[in-house]
Amino acid sequence: MRNSGVPAAAVVVVIAALTGGLLGRGLGARGVGGGADRVTERYRMFAAALATVEREYVVETESSDLVYGAIDGMLRTLDPHSSFLEPRAYAQMRERQEGVYYGLGLSIVVVNNDITVTNLFEGTPAYRAGIRRGDVIAIIKGQSAKGWTADMAVKELRGAKGTSVDISIRRLDLLIPLTVERDEINITTVRTAFMIAPGTGYIRLQDFSETTDRELGVALTKLQKEGMQRLVLDLRDNPGGPLDQAIAVSNRFLKRGQMIVYTRGRVQNSDEDYLAVEQGDTTTPTIVLVNRNSASASEIVAGAMQDHDRGLVIGEATFGKALVQSVYRISNGAGLALTTGRYYTPSGRMIQRPWDGTFDEYLTYSQRDQAGTREHAADELKYTDAGRKVYGGGGIEPDHFKAGPVEGFSPSRFSRLLLARGFFVGFAEAFTGEGDTRPASAPAAKHQVARGFAVTPEILAEFSEYVAAQRVKVDADALATDAAFIRAMIHYEVDLDLFGVEEARRNLSKVDPQAQFALTFFDEAQRLLASNSKAGKIQ
Repeated sequence: MRNSGVPAAAVVVVIAALTGGLLGRGLGARGVGGGADRVTERYRMFAAALATVEREYVVETESSDLVYGAIDGMLRTLDPHSSFLEPRAYAQMRERQEGVYYGLGLSIVVVNNDITVTNLFEGTPAYRAGIRRGDVIAIIKGQSAKGWTADMAVKELRGAKGTSVDISIRRLDLLIPLTVERDEINITTVRTAFMIAPGTGYIRLQDFSETTDRELGVALTKLQKEGMQRLVLDLRDNPGGPLDQAIAVSNRFLKRGQMIVYTRGRVQNSDEDYLAVEQGDTTTPTIVLVNRNSASASEIVAGAMQDHDRGLVIGEATFGKALVQSVYRISNGAGLALTTGRYYTPSGRMIQRPWDGTFDEYLTYSQRDQAGTREHAADELKYTDAGRKVYGGGGIEPDHFKAGPVEGFSPSRFSRLLLARGFFVGFAEAFTGEGDTRPASAPAAKHQVARGFAVTPEILAEFSEYVAAQRVKVDADALATDAAFIRAMIHYEVDLDLFGVEEARRNLSKVDPQAQFALTFFDEAQRLLASNSKAGKIQ
């Protein structure tokens, strides 16, 4: 199986596809014949260089680090998405794509030598205990975790389902002891589904994993029971995932037999045409929301919907990642993601963006603002089923452009800095929910709020004081200009901590400029369905 998923702005590309030493066998096959002597000589050259470094370098080196670095360097000469996965990265990749593991249900990083919580999954033991993003896990099993690596903490926090671990978390000036029972953790990719407006469903597809199509089916059924007549499918910031899941998701909206995507490459079995094998829902007017961080599998879905005139694409031009990676497991639990093909949308668009020699411009694409239009080469022009013009050469371009790289907003550089440095998450620690009885709820929090609370001018002023207390020079003009964004982010982060992702997304969608812009185009989406039907009869 081949995969198209990759975090867009980061270099890591990966979904497990081929396992069990296939890479070694492939290399052996290619070494037979006239090239065998050259390959053998290069192996000798590498082995000699490795031995020399191990023997003569000024400080002692770890041979595995040298080999890993050499493989990674080799792959990075090929393209921006071929990459080496050391054993821990390979295991984490498989875990993300399988969507399940056993533990507490949180993500951690090391910040200033502290084990710091960066994310939680709703409904997990960590969430039920009231642990929050930004909390420091100060003590694990009676030992101070100061100076621990993330791997050391993960080893102690994970364990068999039903077992418990004693920890203490530090929040503000509090040290809160907890005993948390481990459980099976399911990492969902359909984070929320609700009615964004009367008769209009909204589904946030945050990622792709091996369970995405099943999750989407559950979400669609839920919304249909609630009276959904129109749908917003939100693929913004979706970095991609397994190719088969992109195909299955697309199939839910297309006619049986319609092309979804096709791949072309050099190696055996890399040329494949993927068609819809079942009859999908072709009658619900649909809008697909995308932005500059929508990549890979999410671009396959958006491209199929656009090329078949099945839905309107609204937002920004997507990332433009159309290289297909196969992931091979090699020795000692390591792996590599190797580009083995390119994919094309049904109309024949190749949407891969070109890259420079260092990949710098390519990988910083999402940091640059977009214009609504761009120039195209003549050979990039293609046509949808109904004869609409679409273009290749760099991502899926929306049918209607609306800038909004940060949760649908276009904030100033200063406000983006506040978001990147976690100030909204940190400020949310000052809030607790009315009636929140979770063990680690914050009794000393300054604000007790209920669902639907308002971000008042007093809270905005308090946020400005909080930023200043972090030794950041406050840009008062930027805060005033971005007031709507600031309010939205405060509300979102507090909701996420206290009331869950659906409440957070529901409230954010009411002020999200891109989402509200998209809702104005359902009449056009309905007309597009009519043209889709006529095109289908002609075919």
